[in-house]
Amino acid sequence: MIKNYFKIAWRNLINKKGFSFINITGLAVGMAGAILIWAWVQNEYSFEDFQKNKNTLYKVWNRGTDGTNVYVFEVTPSPMGKTMKQEFPEVKNYARQYWSIDRLFNFGDNSVKAKGNDVDKGFLTMFSFEFLQGNPEHALDGVADIVITKHLADKVFGNTDPMNKLIKLENKTNYRVTGVLKDLPNNTTFDFEYLVSLAANENNYTNGSWGDNSYNTYLQLQPNVDINKFADKIKNIAKAHDPKSSLEVFLHPMTQWRLYSTFENGKVVGGRIEIVHLLLGIAGILLLIACINFMNLSTAQSQKRAREVGVRKVIGAGRLNLIAQFLSESILIAFIAGVVSLLLVKLCLPAFNQLTGKALVINYIDPGFLAAFFGFIIVTGLLAGSYPAFFLSGFKPVKVLKGAFKDSQKWFSPRKVLVVLQFTVAIVLVVATIVVYRQIKFAQSRDIGYNDGNLVEVPMEGDINKNYDLIKNDLINNGAVTAMSKTGYGITMEGSRTDGFKWDGTDANQDKLGFSRLGTAGDFVKTMGLKLTAGRDVDFNAFPGDSSSVLLNETAVKKMKLKDPIGKFMTRGNERLQIVGVFKDFIIRSPYSSIDPMVVFASKTWTYNTIIRLSAQNSTAKNLELMEQVFKKYNPAYPFSYQFVDQEYGKKFNDQQQTGTLSFVFAGLTIFISCLGLFGLAAYMAENRAKEIGIRKVLGASVAGIAQMLTREFVVLVIISIVIATPFAYYFMNKWLQDFTYRIDIGWVTFVLAGLVAITIAVLTVSFQAIKAALANPVKSIQAE
Repeated sequence: MIKNYFKIAWRNLINKKGFSFINITGLAVGMAGAILIWAWVQNEYSFEDFQKNKNTLYKVWNRGTDGTNVYVFEVTPSPMGKTMKQEFPEVKNYARQYWSIDRLFNFGDNSVKAKGNDVDKGFLTMFSFEFLQGNPEHALDGVADIVITKHLADKVFGNTDPMNKLIKLENKTNYRVTGVLKDLPNNTTFDFEYLVSLAANENNYTNGSWGDNSYNTYLQLQPNVDINKFADKIKNIAKAHDPKSSLEVFLHPMTQWRLYSTFENGKVVGGRIEIVHLLLGIAGILLLIACINFMNLSTAQSQKRAREVGVRKVIGAGRLNLIAQFLSESILIAFIAGVVSLLLVKLCLPAFNQLTGKALVINYIDPGFLAAFFGFIIVTGLLAGSYPAFFLSGFKPVKVLKGAFKDSQKWFSPRKVLVVLQFTVAIVLVVATIVVYRQIKFAQSRDIGYNDGNLVEVPMEGDINKNYDLIKNDLINNGAVTAMSKTGYGITMEGSRTDGFKWDGTDANQDKLGFSRLGTAGDFVKTMGLKLTAGRDVDFNAFPGDSSSVLLNETAVKKMKLKDPIGKFMTRGNERLQIVGVFKDFIIRSPYSSIDPMVVFASKTWTYNTIIRLSAQNSTAKNLELMEQVFKKYNPAYPFSYQFVDQEYGKKFNDQQQTGTLSFVFAGLTIFISCLGLFGLAAYMAENRAKEIGIRKVLGASVAGIAQMLTREFVVLVIISIVIATPFAYYFMNKWLQDFTYRIDIGWVTFVLAGLVAITIAVLTVSFQAIKAALANPVKSIQAE
């Protein structure tokens, strides 16, 4: 019996090639989109799954308030981890990690730059990075030990066994390779090619005080620790060890690092999980719309299959037999569509990986995948075929065999409801795409506070710091640059924060105000292209005592309520710093958020970065050529490396641009699938009304008039979809925008534009069939009847 069902189903598919093509194409595209999304979602949920201790691992964060807002940041003081281990038995282990550093590796004649971190030795036992060679418990016992990834080992040593080989870092210090790690998987938040002992360089990075927040601190807790009780015990640890501190400490579990990393008022409120939910919803929508196509086209054929149903019932077929027959057809279509979808996934996966910045791999012969795939096909087939099966099997044989059955042309019918649902979803996605791109453009047009054109950053490495003055003089003299400055961190990222300052003593809570923290050795304002609103820049040549000077941004002055800040002093413990300049705010964190107070310290030693203003008189290529000559002259052991500030700043928009692109792609797929169904419905409508169209033409109706008549019904359905979609789209996109302090107003133009797009696409889709029917020879259509 089942064999007979599928045999008849196959004959029906062959006999109705157009119907079959539209259904298979729609389902295949929907299933391919859903499979790609599921692969992406599965990768997101799998982050850090390989970590054996993931349920007991936490990152320590700071929480502070400026009296109005609560802010959080993930860098902590140097003593934090060690102190927690000593004072709280709940802590099994701890590890600090200093921010990522590009270092030069030399082995023989081979020189390679690689990115990595300085960490405590406990890092390798807390985290489960797979060792190909070496022992994680002792790999960083020595201050001159280094662990490298397989990829870096191949680049540096080639086919030579790297274990226990000496490798020179930064062209001066020999390190012994004590471990080789398997390359990091693509589902981890960590990104390094080497790890060295923090003990070797710790004193060069920070002063080790509780007021210097510069390290990521990780804790491994004992099993079965009550995290809520422990959080209460540790929250005031910074205040207990530093009376000047106003910060509270809290723990962020590893299980939330990837998907829950957005904070509001000091608490986790979401993060990438919202994108995961969005894409899961889109995957469901793609399948639903493809299934709606199947339902609509199947019920649209009801007149043609009514006699078949009637005859089958007369000769003894029961309703359950007919339901099984129609479900067999839908499952067969779903199976064929599934096979086609796998081919589409295979073709589209490289482009999808490029779009999402991932390296997803789908194992098509994995038993788990095959089980899910065939289950997916059966569920899709049952979902798509359920309504047509029950609808068609319910026909009364007496009516259909007499020819009394007619397809419904009422204003309200399930088929029209499904068309409205399809386009409602499509319009919501179109609105989402428009809003995301408008928000990105809005943030991109925001004044960043400095001139990022012709501005480059060069890492302070090798002999650059030693020969800085010589390099600067040569670059200015050869016309390549107009200004140059040493800074503590890069200017497109917040490298450190600080608090605990007092200034005029009028407010007991002054020391709670948090500041973004930078350092400069001079010419900071000039090189950045900042606008001074008061005072002067840091200048050690004109003012040798500037080491106790600071610059503030306008937000800091406003939050500090200073009317005339120049010459005023800020104190923190034994530090007494004089405010010598105030500059207009510039964006160092997210372009979508408000600007925090910033303090720029004058320092000759706290300089890990160089910012350079290129000359506008030469081409960029010429300037870079001249710069490379100078840097090679004074820093010959290192390759000349640089990055353009505008490109680094542009990376701040990557997540939203990715969201916008994904919205655009899947909105396009949704519209494409909807239009396939609309095209099929228009074809069947034109076929079913062929006699009516023929009579109208004989009576003098124009081609334009007939085309308009056939198109009008679908346009009305799309307009109803616009009306329904508008409040839903406004609600969801307005909620999405609430995550951004600096955001657009959606406005009515967005909905008008989305509506026009939907109507235009629908009219173009239906018009082809409408005009074709209107141009048909009326004699043939009347004779055929």
